[in-house]
Amino acid sequence: MKIVSIAISKKRGTTKKCVDTALLIENFGIKEDAHAGDWHRQLSLLAAERIEEAGTKDFKLNYGDFAENIATTGIDWKTQPIGRKFRLGRDSLVEITQIGKECHKKCAIYARSGDCIMPREGVFAKILKGGTITVGDKIERVGDKMDRIGRNG
Repeated sequence: MKIVSIAISKKRGTTKKCVDTALLIENFGIKEDAHAGDWHRQLSLLAAERIEEAGTKDFKLNYGDFAENIATTGIDWKTQPIGRKFRLGRDSLVEITQIGKECHKKCAIYARSGDCIMPREGVFAKILKGGTITVGDKIERVGDKMDRIGRNG
């Protein structure tokens, strides 16, 4: 499991711009991202595999188009339970707080493609411990019994 894209935006409701590295701020979100704040959706995650599947031959999608902060490989986010924790990179720790979301208005992606995967595939998290993350960083599930068995057994 790894980070393949990090994206931020200055305004809500817009696609996000990809960056190579970002600072996660504890209990706030990504520095300089419009969705950061003292709430339960400080960070959004989406599987890169789902982003690629949502595109078509005539309509190529880019990372950040669904307004996701982090695109990843190797994990199906919508199957992760609320409360599960993940280490992003060396230092950052996040906790899943919401799976999917309700769209109150159709976004630009929906208008162009007829679908938006973020409401059913996206996951939101709270930053428990901040730190710098970089594209290519590993993601590690932490704090559940299977992980302890895997490391100690």
